[in-house]
Amino acid sequence: MKRRKTVFEHWFSWSRHQRRQGAAEVTAQLKQADLRALKQQTVAGEQPQYGHGAQPDLREHLQRLEGEFAGQSRLLLHHATLIVLIRREAQIGRHYAQFRALWDAERDFLCRHLNLRWLVSACDTFIDHDRDPVLRALMLQAVLLVNTVKLCETERFLQHPEGGAPADRPEALQALQGGRVPLLDGLSAFTVGTDDTLRNMRWRLQSVCALHPLGALVLEVFDRLTREDAGDNIYLRFRRRHTRVRTQWW
Repeated sequence: MKRRKTVFEHWFSWSRHQRRQGAAEVTAQLKQADLRALKQQTVAGEQPQYGHGAQPDLREHLQRLEGEFAGQSRLLLHHATLIVLIRREAQIGRHYAQFRALWDAERDFLCRHLNLRWLVSACDTFIDHDRDPVLRALMLQAVLLVNTVKLCETERFLQHPEGGAPADRPEALQALQGGRVPLLDGLSAFTVGTDDTLRNMRWRLQSVCALHPLGALVLEVFDRLTREDAGDNIYLRFRRRHTRVRTQWW
């Protein structure tokens, strides 16, 4: 497995120095920001415009990023800007302290209004930079969950580019409900409609997330994947197939 570069190796990477040029100016602007005012302000535009990849120039990247938050609270853009600066290794200690303070103060607002992309980016940031091992372990749960869904849905796109999943085969459904169906390495298939696996996982997740106030972020990620308005994904499709009330996980 490839290893991460050391701090010494990063120092001699010209591209890394280039990617944070102009960060001092952005940092000064963030320092003067009034979070209460930002929360009430709205980013110009009506529809979010998503870019692809990262711009080498920090100012250009942040300008494009602003379009992603069109019509939304400027506090969400402020949150994203902090993450960008941290990832580009611009005064990491200062910006992570601001990031952590923002989450401590506005956890519920951020959980409610950030999309999955930025909820997971927040989790990644906690994992990489927080000193609390409990919090880092908690955040990893959300990242593993979303990346698993991302792989499942990407594979489905590759195999069914129109976006529609093929109908369940009656004989396969009967096999799942009639006995054990092996998958791999001792694992058996999920019993569609009645299985208690996800309900039990949800209970365990809730128990672990109760160990830290920011565990609410992880629970929000899990719940977001099973909501009808969150977009089609593997968790929502299995929720729609579920029939036994006693073992539902939502």
